[in-house]
Amino acid sequence: MSNKRSSAKKPLFWILGVLGIVIVVGLTLRFTGVIGNTDEGKEVETATAKLKTITQLVSASGKVQPEIEVIIRPDVSGEIIELAVKEGDFVRQGDLLVRIKPDIYQAQIDNLNAALLTQQARLEQTRAALIRAEAAYERDRQLYEKELISEMEYIQTKSEYDSQQASLKAAEYQIESAEAQLRQAREELEQTVIRAPQNGTITGLAVEEGERVLGNSQMAGTEMMRVSLLDRMEVLVEVNENDIVNVNFADTARIEVDAYPERMFKGVVTEIANSARITGSGTNEQVTNYSVKVRITTPHNLDSSPEEMVRTEASEDPEEMFVPNFRPGMSATVDIETQTAVNVVSVPIQSVTVRDFALDADTTEHNSDEAEMIMASDQDNDMMIEQEDIRKVVFVVEDGKAVRKEVETGISDNTHIQILAGVNTGEEVVTGSYRMLSNELKNGDKVTVNNSKTINN
Repeated sequence: MSNKRSSAKKPLFWILGVLGIVIVVGLTLRFTGVIGNTDEGKEVETATAKLKTITQLVSASGKVQPEIEVIIRPDVSGEIIELAVKEGDFVRQGDLLVRIKPDIYQAQIDNLNAALLTQQARLEQTRAALIRAEAAYERDRQLYEKELISEMEYIQTKSEYDSQQASLKAAEYQIESAEAQLRQAREELEQTVIRAPQNGTITGLAVEEGERVLGNSQMAGTEMMRVSLLDRMEVLVEVNENDIVNVNFADTARIEVDAYPERMFKGVVTEIANSARITGSGTNEQVTNYSVKVRITTPHNLDSSPEEMVRTEASEDPEEMFVPNFRPGMSATVDIETQTAVNVVSVPIQSVTVRDFALDADTTEHNSDEAEMIMASDQDNDMMIEQEDIRKVVFVVEDGKAVRKEVETGISDNTHIQILAGVNTGEEVVTGSYRMLSNELKNGDKVTVNNSKTINN
Protein backbone atom coordinates (compact mmCIF):
# COMPACT_ATOMS: atom_id res chain seq x y z
CA MET A 1 0.00 0.00 0.00
CA SER A 2 2.83 2.36 0.77
CA ASN A 3 4.46 1.72 -2.62
CA LYS A 4 1.23 2.56 -4.40
CA ARG A 5 0.86 5.87 -2.48
CA SER A 6 4.43 6.95 -3.19
CA SER A 7 4.08 6.13 -6.88
CA ALA A 8 0.86 8.21 -7.04
CA LYS A 9 2.54 11.28 -5.44
CA LYS A 10 5.49 11.42 -7.86
CA PRO A 11 3.48 12.71 -10.86
CA LEU A 12 1.88 15.36 -8.64
CA PHE A 13 5.29 16.60 -7.44
CA TRP A 14 6.51 16.78 -11.04
CA ILE A 15 3.52 18.77 -12.11
CA LEU A 16 3.90 21.25 -9.26
CA GLY A 17 7.62 21.58 -9.93
CA VAL A 18 7.14 22.28 -13.62
CA LEU A 19 4.38 24.79 -12.83
CA GLY A 20 6.62 26.63 -10.34
CA ILE A 21 9.45 26.80 -12.87
CA VAL A 22 7.06 28.21 -15.50
CA ILE A 23 5.83 30.88 -13.07
CA VAL A 24 9.36 31.93 -12.11
CA VAL A 25 10.50 32.11 -15.73
CA GLY A 26 7.37 34.07 -16.69
CA LEU A 27 7.85 36.62 -13.93
CA THR A 28 11.52 36.98 -14.85
CA LEU A 29 10.69 37.58 -18.49
CA ARG A 30 7.96 40.01 -17.47
CA PHE A 31 10.21 42.09 -15.28
CA THR A 32 13.04 42.08 -17.82
CA GLY A 33 10.65 43.30 -20.50
CA VAL A 34 11.02 40.29 -22.81
CA ILE A 35 7.30 39.58 -22.71
CA GLY A 36 4.25 41.56 -21.78
CA ASN A 37 5.88 44.92 -22.56
CA THR A 38 3.66 46.70 -25.03
CA ASP A 39 5.35 50.12 -25.18
CA GLU A 40 2.39 52.44 -25.46
CA GLY A 41 4.56 55.54 -24.86
CA LYS A 42 4.44 58.32 -22.32
CA GLU A 43 1.03 59.69 -21.48
CA VAL A 44 0.68 63.38 -22.38
CA GLU A 45 -1.99 66.05 -22.75
CA THR A 46 -2.21 68.12 -25.92
CA ALA A 47 -3.84 71.17 -27.46
CA THR A 48 -4.00 72.61 -30.97
CA ALA A 49 -2.07 75.71 -32.03
CA LYS A 50 -4.57 78.27 -33.32
CA LEU A 51 -4.99 81.89 -34.31
CA LYS A 52 -5.93 84.09 -31.39
CA THR A 53 -5.90 87.73 -30.34
CA ILE A 54 -3.55 88.09 -27.38
CA THR A 55 -3.50 91.05 -25.03
CA GLN A 56 -0.53 91.34 -22.72
CA LEU A 57 -1.55 92.32 -19.19
CA VAL A 58 0.29 93.89 -16.29
CA SER A 59 -1.50 93.01 -13.06
CA ALA A 60 -1.25 94.96 -9.82
CA SER A 61 -3.25 95.46 -6.64
CA GLY A 62 -4.13 98.65 -4.82
CA LYS A 63 -6.78 100.80 -3.20
CA VAL A 64 -9.68 102.87 -4.51
CA GLN A 65 -9.37 106.57 -3.75
CA PRO A 66 -10.94 109.85 -4.92
CA GLU A 67 -9.17 111.45 -7.84
CA ILE A 68 -9.58 114.85 -6.15
CA GLU A 69 -9.58 115.02 -2.36
CA VAL A 70 -9.08 118.22 -0.34
CA ILE A 71 -8.01 117.99 3.29
CA ILE A 72 -9.64 120.68 5.43
CA ARG A 73 -7.37 122.12 8.13
CA PRO A 74 -7.90 125.37 10.11
CA ASP A 75 -5.57 128.34 9.78
CA VAL A 76 -6.48 129.54 13.28
CA SER A 77 -6.77 127.75 16.60
CA GLY A 78 -9.81 127.62 18.80
CA GLU A 79 -12.96 125.80 19.87
CA ILE A 80 -15.45 124.52 17.31
CA ILE A 81 -18.74 126.19 18.13
CA GLU A 82 -20.61 125.02 15.01
CA LEU A 83 -20.17 121.92 12.85
CA ALA A 84 -22.55 122.35 9.94
CA VAL A 85 -21.96 118.99 8.19
CA LYS A 86 -21.76 115.31 8.94
CA GLU A 87 -19.87 112.57 7.15
CA GLY A 88 -21.42 111.64 3.83
CA ASP A 89 -23.08 115.03 3.22
CA PHE A 90 -22.71 116.57 -0.21
CA VAL A 91 -21.61 120.21 -0.13
CA ARG A 92 -21.23 122.89 -2.76
CA GLN A 93 -18.40 125.37 -3.04
CA GLY A 94 -18.86 128.12 -0.43
CA ASP A 95 -21.13 126.14 1.92
CA LEU A 96 -20.43 126.54 5.66
CA LEU A 97 -18.45 123.66 7.14
CA VAL A 98 -17.10 124.76 10.53
CA ARG A 99 -17.26 127.85 12.70
CA ILE A 100 -14.50 128.43 15.30
CA LYS A 101 -15.07 130.59 18.40
CA PRO A 102 -14.14 134.15 17.29
CA ASP A 103 -14.01 135.94 20.67
CA ILE A 104 -10.22 136.09 20.93
CA TYR A 105 -9.82 137.32 17.36
CA GLN A 106 -12.57 139.92 17.78
CA ALA A 107 -10.87 141.23 20.94
CA GLN A 108 -7.58 141.41 19.07
CA ILE A 109 -9.26 143.50 16.37
CA ASP A 110 -10.67 145.90 18.98
CA ASN A 111 -7.21 146.23 20.51
CA LEU A 112 -5.59 146.91 17.17
CA ASN A 113 -8.29 149.44 16.29
CA ALA A 114 -7.50 151.35 19.48
CA ALA A 115 -3.78 151.17 18.72
CA LEU A 116 -4.43 152.52 15.24
CA LEU A 117 -6.41 155.45 16.60
CA THR A 118 -3.59 156.19 19.02
CA GLN A 119 -1.05 156.21 16.19
CA GLN A 120 -3.28 158.51 14.15
CA ALA A 121 -3.47 160.95 17.09
CA ARG A 122 0.31 160.88 17.45
CA LEU A 123 0.59 161.55 13.74
CA GLU A 124 -1.49 164.71 14.14
CA GLN A 125 0.68 165.81 17.07
CA THR A 126 3.81 165.21 15.04
CA ARG A 127 2.37 167.10 12.07
CA ALA A 128 1.58 170.11 14.32
CA ALA A 129 5.09 170.04 15.77
CA LEU A 130 6.48 169.90 12.26
CA ILE A 131 4.50 173.02 11.31
CA ARG A 132 5.96 174.90 14.28
CA ALA A 133 9.46 173.68 13.51
CA GLU A 134 9.09 174.68 9.88
CA ALA A 135 7.98 178.23 10.82
CA ALA A 136 10.88 178.57 13.22
CA TYR A 137 13.28 177.35 10.60
CA GLU A 138 12.03 179.82 7.97
CA ARG A 139 12.32 182.69 10.48
CA ASP A 140 15.83 181.81 11.60
CA ARG A 141 16.94 181.21 8.02
CA GLN A 142 15.96 184.77 7.05
CA LEU A 143 17.60 186.17 10.17
CA TYR A 144 20.75 184.17 9.54
CA GLU A 145 20.93 185.44 5.96
CA LYS A 146 20.76 189.01 7.39
CA GLU A 147 23.41 188.03 9.96
CA LEU A 148 21.04 188.85 12.80
CA ILE A 149 21.52 185.48 14.58
CA SER A 150 24.49 183.26 15.05
CA GLU A 151 25.22 180.20 12.93
CA MET A 152 24.76 177.94 15.96
CA GLU A 153 21.19 179.13 16.51
CA TYR A 154 20.41 178.59 12.83
CA ILE A 155 21.81 175.06 12.90
CA GLN A 156 19.77 174.15 16.00
CA THR A 157 16.55 175.38 14.36
CA LYS A 158 17.30 173.49 11.16
CA SER A 159 18.07 170.28 13.09
CA GLU A 160 14.77 170.57 14.95
CA TYR A 161 12.94 170.97 11.64
CA ASP A 162 14.67 167.91 10.13
CA SER A 163 13.92 165.87 13.28
CA GLN A 164 10.21 166.70 13.08
CA GLN A 165 10.14 165.65 9.41
CA ALA A 166 11.65 162.26 10.36
CA SER A 167 9.17 161.90 13.23
CA LEU A 168 6.31 162.52 10.82
CA LYS A 169 7.56 159.78 8.50
CA ALA A 170 7.97 157.40 11.46
CA ALA A 171 4.41 158.14 12.59
CA GLU A 172 3.12 157.41 9.08
CA TYR A 173 5.03 154.09 9.00
CA GLN A 174 3.63 153.15 12.41
CA ILE A 175 0.13 153.75 11.12
CA GLU A 176 0.82 151.54 8.10
CA SER A 177 2.11 148.83 10.45
CA ALA A 178 -0.97 149.13 12.67
CA GLU A 179 -3.24 148.93 9.62
CA ALA A 180 -1.41 145.79 8.40
CA GLN A 181 -1.81 144.14 11.80
CA LEU A 182 -5.47 145.07 11.75
CA ARG A 183 -5.93 143.53 8.31
CA GLN A 184 -4.22 140.34 9.49
CA ALA A 185 -6.46 140.18 12.54
CA ARG A 186 -9.53 140.65 10.36
CA GLU A 187 -8.35 137.83 8.08
CA GLU A 188 -7.87 135.57 11.09
CA LEU A 189 -11.38 136.48 12.20
CA GLU A 190 -12.68 135.54 8.75
CA GLN A 191 -10.75 132.25 8.96
CA THR A 192 -12.82 131.24 11.97
CA VAL A 193 -15.54 130.55 9.43
CA ILE A 194 -14.47 127.65 7.16
CA ARG A 195 -16.33 127.05 3.92
CA ALA A 196 -16.17 124.30 1.29
CA PRO A 197 -13.42 124.98 -1.28
CA GLN A 198 -15.17 122.86 -3.93
CA ASN A 199 -18.17 120.67 -4.61
CA GLY A 200 -17.84 117.25 -3.07
CA THR A 201 -18.76 114.75 -0.38
CA ILE A 202 -17.60 114.98 3.23
CA THR A 203 -15.30 112.02 3.93
CA GLY A 204 -13.20 111.26 6.96
CA LEU A 205 -14.86 113.67 9.43
CA ALA A 206 -12.44 113.66 12.39
CA VAL A 207 -13.80 116.34 14.76
CA GLU A 208 -16.91 117.06 16.78
CA GLU A 209 -18.55 120.26 17.95
CA GLY A 210 -16.88 121.53 21.12
CA GLU A 211 -13.41 120.19 20.28
CA ARG A 212 -10.40 122.47 20.12
CA VAL A 213 -8.33 122.47 16.93
CA LEU A 214 -4.83 123.72 16.29
CA GLY A 215 -4.26 126.03 13.36
CA ASN A 216 -1.03 127.29 11.90
CA SER A 217 -0.65 129.08 8.60
CA GLN A 218 3.01 128.00 8.35
CA MET A 219 2.47 124.33 9.21
CA ALA A 220 -0.24 121.74 8.85
CA GLY A 221 -2.92 122.14 11.48
CA THR A 222 -5.47 119.64 12.79
CA GLU A 223 -7.10 117.60 10.04
CA MET A 224 -10.82 118.10 10.49
CA MET A 225 -12.38 116.51 7.39
CA ARG A 226 -11.96 115.83 3.70
CA VAL A 227 -14.02 116.98 0.73
CA SER A 228 -13.84 114.42 -2.07
CA LEU A 229 -15.28 114.03 -5.55
CA LEU A 230 -16.65 110.51 -5.21
CA ASP A 231 -17.98 110.42 -8.76
CA ARG A 232 -14.38 110.60 -10.00
CA MET A 233 -12.59 107.67 -8.40
CA GLU A 234 -9.27 106.05 -9.26
CA VAL A 235 -7.20 103.06 -8.18
CA LEU A 236 -3.68 103.61 -6.87
CA VAL A 237 -1.59 100.49 -7.56
CA GLU A 238 2.05 99.50 -7.16
CA VAL A 239 3.65 98.06 -10.32
CA ASN A 240 6.91 96.11 -10.14
CA GLU A 241 9.99 97.53 -11.84
CA ASN A 242 10.03 94.62 -14.31
CA ASP A 243 6.54 95.48 -15.56
CA ILE A 244 6.53 99.28 -15.36
CA VAL A 245 8.47 99.55 -18.66
CA ASN A 246 5.45 98.07 -20.45
CA VAL A 247 2.92 100.52 -18.97
CA ASN A 248 2.18 103.74 -20.85
CA PHE A 249 -0.03 106.75 -20.30
CA ALA A 250 -3.65 106.23 -21.48
CA ASP A 251 -3.38 102.42 -21.50
CA THR A 252 -6.78 100.82 -20.95
CA ALA A 253 -7.32 98.64 -17.91
CA ARG A 254 -9.73 96.13 -16.42
CA ILE A 255 -10.58 96.70 -12.78
CA GLU A 256 -11.92 94.18 -10.27
CA VAL A 257 -13.09 95.50 -6.91
CA ASP A 258 -13.36 93.01 -4.05
CA ALA A 259 -16.64 94.54 -2.94
CA TYR A 260 -18.20 93.66 -6.32
CA PRO A 261 -17.10 90.10 -7.11
CA GLU A 262 -17.50 88.71 -10.62
CA ARG A 263 -17.87 92.23 -12.06
CA MET A 264 -15.39 93.99 -14.33
CA PHE A 265 -15.02 97.76 -14.60
CA LYS A 266 -13.17 99.85 -17.18
CA GLY A 267 -10.26 102.15 -16.48
CA VAL A 268 -7.45 104.16 -18.04
CA VAL A 269 -3.93 104.96 -16.84
CA THR A 270 -3.71 108.67 -15.94
CA GLU A 271 -0.43 108.94 -14.03
CA ILE A 272 2.84 106.97 -13.80
CA ALA A 273 5.33 107.82 -11.07
CA ASN A 274 8.95 108.56 -12.01
CA SER A 275 10.33 107.89 -8.54
CA ALA A 276 10.47 104.38 -7.12
CA ARG A 277 9.18 103.13 -3.78
CA ILE A 278 11.71 100.67 -2.34
CA THR A 279 10.85 98.32 0.51
CA GLY A 280 13.28 96.01 2.29
CA SER A 281 16.26 98.01 1.05
CA GLY A 282 19.57 96.19 1.46
CA THR A 283 17.98 92.80 2.12
CA ASN A 284 17.13 89.76 0.03
CA GLU A 285 13.50 90.85 0.13
CA GLN A 286 14.09 94.24 -1.49
CA VAL A 287 11.21 95.21 -3.79
CA THR A 288 11.11 98.19 -6.14
CA ASN A 289 7.68 99.41 -7.21
CA TYR A 290 6.25 102.42 -9.00
CA SER A 291 2.90 104.05 -8.22
CA VAL A 292 0.38 104.09 -11.07
CA LYS A 293 -3.01 105.80 -10.98
CA VAL A 294 -5.86 104.25 -12.97
CA ARG A 295 -9.03 106.30 -13.40
CA ILE A 296 -12.29 104.33 -13.23
CA THR A 297 -14.16 105.26 -16.41
CA THR A 298 -17.24 103.15 -15.70
CA PRO A 299 -19.97 105.52 -14.37
CA HIS A 300 -20.10 105.24 -10.59
CA ASN A 301 -21.27 107.00 -7.42
CA LEU A 302 -23.88 108.97 -9.36
CA ASP A 303 -25.81 109.61 -6.15
CA SER A 304 -22.77 111.57 -4.94
CA SER A 305 -22.93 114.00 -7.86
CA PRO A 306 -24.75 117.35 -7.70
CA GLU A 307 -26.41 116.67 -11.00
CA GLU A 308 -29.63 114.70 -10.93
CA MET A 309 -29.24 111.27 -12.47
CA VAL A 310 -31.44 110.70 -15.52
CA ARG A 311 -32.13 107.15 -16.65
CA THR A 312 -34.08 105.99 -19.62
CA GLU A 313 -37.18 104.03 -18.77
CA ALA A 314 -36.86 102.00 -21.96
CA SER A 315 -33.99 99.93 -20.59
CA GLU A 316 -35.07 97.33 -18.07
CA ASP A 317 -31.82 95.34 -18.09
CA PRO A 318 -30.52 95.15 -14.49
CA GLU A 319 -26.94 95.13 -15.76
CA GLU A 320 -27.45 98.41 -17.59
CA MET A 321 -29.19 99.95 -14.57
CA PHE A 322 -26.42 98.84 -12.18
CA VAL A 323 -24.25 101.70 -10.96
CA PRO A 324 -21.43 100.81 -8.52
CA ASN A 325 -20.93 102.82 -5.37
CA PHE A 326 -17.19 102.88 -4.63
CA ARG A 327 -15.81 104.06 -1.31
CA PRO A 328 -12.28 105.23 -0.52
CA GLY A 329 -10.03 102.43 0.68
CA MET A 330 -11.71 99.54 -1.15
CA SER A 331 -9.31 96.84 -2.37
CA ALA A 332 -9.01 96.43 -6.12
CA THR A 333 -7.00 94.51 -8.71
CA VAL A 334 -6.06 96.13 -12.01
CA ASP A 335 -5.09 94.40 -15.26
CA ILE A 336 -3.45 96.99 -17.52
CA GLU A 337 -3.63 96.15 -21.22
CA THR A 338 -0.17 97.06 -22.52
CA GLN A 339 0.09 95.37 -25.95
CA THR A 340 -2.30 93.54 -28.28
CA ALA A 341 -1.49 91.13 -31.14
CA VAL A 342 -4.43 90.32 -33.42
CA ASN A 343 -4.89 86.88 -35.06
CA VAL A 344 -1.48 85.44 -34.26
CA VAL A 345 -0.37 81.84 -33.82
CA SER A 346 -0.73 80.97 -30.16
CA VAL A 347 -0.34 77.95 -27.91
CA PRO A 348 -1.15 77.40 -24.23
CA ILE A 349 1.50 79.13 -22.17
CA GLN A 350 2.40 75.94 -20.28
CA SER A 351 3.36 74.14 -23.53
CA VAL A 352 6.47 76.29 -23.97
CA THR A 353 9.42 74.89 -22.03
CA VAL A 354 13.20 75.13 -22.20
CA ARG A 355 15.91 72.65 -23.07
CA ASP A 356 19.70 72.84 -22.86
CA PHE A 357 20.85 71.96 -26.36
CA ALA A 358 24.42 71.69 -25.08
CA LEU A 359 23.35 68.65 -23.04
CA ASP A 360 21.44 67.02 -25.88
CA ALA A 361 21.31 63.31 -25.02
CA ASP A 362 20.30 62.39 -28.59
CA THR A 363 23.86 62.57 -29.97
CA THR A 364 26.49 60.01 -28.97
CA GLU A 365 29.19 62.44 -30.05
CA HIS A 366 28.14 64.77 -27.28
CA ASN A 367 28.18 61.91 -24.77
CA SER A 368 31.70 60.90 -25.77
CA ASP A 369 32.90 64.50 -25.60
CA GLU A 370 31.35 64.83 -22.17
CA ALA A 371 33.05 61.63 -21.02
CA GLU A 372 36.43 62.90 -22.26
CA MET A 373 35.78 66.22 -20.51
CA ILE A 374 35.03 64.47 -17.22
CA MET A 375 38.18 62.32 -17.50
CA ALA A 376 40.32 65.33 -18.26
CA SER A 377 38.85 67.19 -15.31
CA ASP A 378 39.60 64.23 -13.04
CA GLN A 379 43.19 64.18 -14.19
CA ASP A 380 43.71 67.91 -13.74
CA ASN A 381 41.59 68.07 -10.54
CA ASP A 382 39.80 71.12 -11.97
CA MET A 383 36.10 71.65 -12.46
CA MET A 384 35.15 72.26 -16.09
CA ILE A 385 31.73 73.71 -16.77
CA GLU A 386 30.26 73.22 -20.21
CA GLN A 387 28.62 76.32 -21.69
CA GLU A 388 24.84 76.20 -21.56
CA ASP A 389 22.67 76.60 -24.66
CA ILE A 390 19.18 77.24 -23.29
CA ARG A 391 16.41 77.54 -25.91
CA LYS A 392 12.64 77.70 -25.85
CA VAL A 393 10.98 74.62 -27.34
CA VAL A 394 7.57 73.10 -27.96
CA PHE A 395 6.88 69.38 -28.34
CA VAL A 396 4.62 68.57 -31.28
CA VAL A 397 2.92 65.18 -31.61
CA GLU A 398 3.65 63.63 -35.05
CA ASP A 399 2.90 59.97 -35.83
CA GLY A 400 2.68 59.06 -32.16
CA LYS A 401 6.01 60.65 -31.29
CA ALA A 402 7.00 63.86 -29.54
CA VAL A 403 9.00 66.05 -31.91
CA ARG A 404 10.91 68.90 -30.29
CA LYS A 405 10.72 72.23 -32.13
CA GLU A 406 12.60 75.37 -31.23
CA VAL A 407 10.28 78.41 -31.13
CA GLU A 408 10.40 82.18 -30.90
CA THR A 409 7.78 83.71 -28.61
CA GLY A 410 6.11 87.10 -28.40
CA ILE A 411 3.66 88.56 -25.92
CA SER A 412 1.42 86.49 -23.68
CA ASP A 413 -1.74 86.78 -21.63
CA ASN A 414 -2.89 84.70 -18.70
CA THR A 415 -3.45 81.53 -20.77
CA HIS A 416 -1.75 81.73 -24.19
CA ILE A 417 1.55 82.88 -25.65
CA GLN A 418 2.30 84.19 -29.13
CA ILE A 419 4.51 82.01 -31.37
CA LEU A 420 6.56 84.06 -33.83
CA ALA A 421 8.31 81.09 -35.45
CA GLY A 422 8.59 77.32 -35.06
CA VAL A 423 4.94 76.19 -34.91
CA ASN A 424 2.08 76.55 -37.38
CA THR A 425 -1.66 76.59 -36.77
CA GLY A 426 -3.32 73.21 -36.53
CA GLU A 427 -0.30 71.42 -35.05
CA GLU A 428 -0.91 69.37 -31.92
CA VAL A 429 1.37 70.54 -29.10
CA VAL A 430 2.02 68.87 -25.78
CA THR A 431 0.65 70.83 -22.82
CA GLY A 432 1.20 68.48 -19.89
CA SER A 433 1.87 67.16 -17.49
CA TYR A 434 4.24 69.73 -16.03
CA ARG A 435 6.73 67.10 -14.87
CA MET A 436 6.66 65.44 -18.28
CA LEU A 437 7.32 68.70 -20.14
CA SER A 438 9.87 70.16 -17.77
CA ASN A 439 12.13 67.13 -17.47
CA GLU A 440 11.06 63.71 -18.72
CA LEU A 441 9.93 64.19 -22.32
CA LYS A 442 12.65 63.77 -24.94
CA ASN A 443 12.80 64.31 -28.67
CA GLY A 444 11.42 61.24 -30.47
CA ASP A 445 9.74 59.67 -27.43
CA LYS A 446 6.61 57.65 -28.13
CA VAL A 447 3.56 59.30 -26.58
CA THR A 448 -0.05 58.46 -25.86
CA VAL A 449 -2.50 61.35 -25.90
CA ASN A 450 -4.91 61.45 -22.97
CA ASN A 451 -6.94 64.67 -22.82
CA SER A 452 -9.63 63.30 -20.51
CA LYS A 453 -8.07 65.08 -17.50
CA THR A 454 -8.09 68.36 -19.37
CA ILE A 455 -11.72 67.92 -20.40
CA ASN A 456 -12.76 67.06 -16.86
CA ASN A 457 -10.95 70.09 -15.55
